[in-house]
Amino acid sequence: MHGWFQKLLKSRATTQHEQEAKALKNSKNPVSSALTSSSPTSSLHYSSPGATSFTQRQQFALKSELRWKRKYDVFVCHSAAHHDIEEATRLVSFLEASPCSLRCFLWQRDTCPGGAISTEFCEAVQNSHLRALLITPSFVQDDWCNYMMHQAVAEGPMSRRMIPLVKNLSLSQCPKELKFYYYIDLSRDPDRGYTLVIKTLISYLEDLLKNEMELSCSMDSSNSGLDEEGSPLKNKLT
Repeated sequence: MHGWFQKLLKSRATTQHEQEAKALKNSKNPVSSALTSSSPTSSLHYSSPGATSFTQRQQFALKSELRWKRKYDVFVCHSAAHHDIEEATRLVSFLEASPCSLRCFLWQRDTCPGGAISTEFCEAVQNSHLRALLITPSFVQDDWCNYMMHQAVAEGPMSRRMIPLVKNLSLSQCPKELKFYYYIDLSRDPDRGYTLVIKTLISYLEDLLKNEMELSCSMDSSNSGLDEEGSPLKNKLT
């Protein structure tokens, strides 16, 4: 009986010693302690308010009905030079990837065989929210690129719908029609330039929504003074 009681005390002392050693080890390793903590806040993931705000704005703008009134989000204009085609393909792949999944027009992929080039291009320009012009030395020398550039400028001069993307070209070599536009330089950081195209589209769609809401509010305000037949209530009362 006495021997059994001593074994019980020894077992409890060993267990207590192991628990104390484990607690001491965790206290010396704050990372392990944080990972094994049962506090509810230890599993939370925080993001900056600015990033969250832009993501919400982006989703709201991309889901708006005004966006789907045009067939394409971005019309990409570039020369037929091999390196320009590669750059345009990389741009479109970036824009069409998740989560934005933009709709882009790329002439070597989206034109119909047998169709008139000028007709196909002009329809694509009119059915696009933004026009991204890949300005390169080959672009400046390409007659079709200059034709499309003039079409885009004529439809919306000094508008935010045209985005010059400059690569391997100095500002002095850019077409004079685009010298008063802000441009994106792809020579240094292409991915950053591609991201700016997405942000420009989101900002453009937000402006469309804002203008639509203001127009709707203005119409509601003007109609509030009319009766069911559309006549002014003041005249009706008189």
